[in-house]
Amino acid sequence: MRILSICVALLASALQVFAQESLTVAAAADLQPVMTDIAARFEQQSGARVKLSFGSSGNFFAQIENGAPYDVFFSADVDYPTKLQAAGLIEPGSLYRYATGKIALWASEGSTVDVSKGLSILGADAAKKIAIANPAHAPYGRAAEAALKSAGLWDSVSSKLVLGENIAQTAQFVQSGNADVGIVALSLVLAPGMKGKGRYFAVPQNLYPPLQQAAVILKDSQHKNLARMFLQFVKSNEIAFLLRQYGFSSEETER
Repeated sequence: MRILSICVALLASALQVFAQESLTVAAAADLQPVMTDIAARFEQQSGARVKLSFGSSGNFFAQIENGAPYDVFFSADVDYPTKLQAAGLIEPGSLYRYATGKIALWASEGSTVDVSKGLSILGADAAKKIAIANPAHAPYGRAAEAALKSAGLWDSVSSKLVLGENIAQTAQFVQSGNADVGIVALSLVLAPGMKGKGRYFAVPQNLYPPLQQAAVILKDSQHKNLARMFLQFVKSNEIAFLLRQYGFSSEETER
């Protein structure tokens, strides 16, 4: 009984320390709905605060190279974290492939584009403007480009493309009517806030390279213990189930 009391006291003490800390997480824009949920659950359990920044993985990569003070980086691919690892900018052994993302053809309710016909509909007159994320720094943009090339459509539709700074902005272009249709992250389409606001078609996964997404703890983090705790939380069955609800394939289901 005395040992149990000591353990409870130690746990309470640890949580009190974490409650005074704040974790800064840079996350790819495709994670915005699910990561907001994950952070809220972690805050409730740990008492710590999680500050979230969303954007393109390539831009975060450049910021981190230049010393941006993030604690954890969740990329929309594994390449940027791997480059950071090679540069000695991450905590050794922290690279973790947390999920595989998917892309979807998506049109808002007001669009006349019939996405149920798949990528071939992008050649139709109704698809005057097609939104994708900028392939220069957004992995989901590169996946969209690869899918269009695999489908033999790139040359015919490239003049119609509207480039979003990240995949969240790409979805906003479609939702606002600034684009007739877009190739976006399936995770954004399946988010509770997007239900009933459009129609989607899951792009066949054989048309683009797997979007293996990875996270790392950054070497210069001032909150490494809390960062490890957060990453361990992301590895839990609870979060793996949540990721699947948002259209991701977890690493467990990939094996």
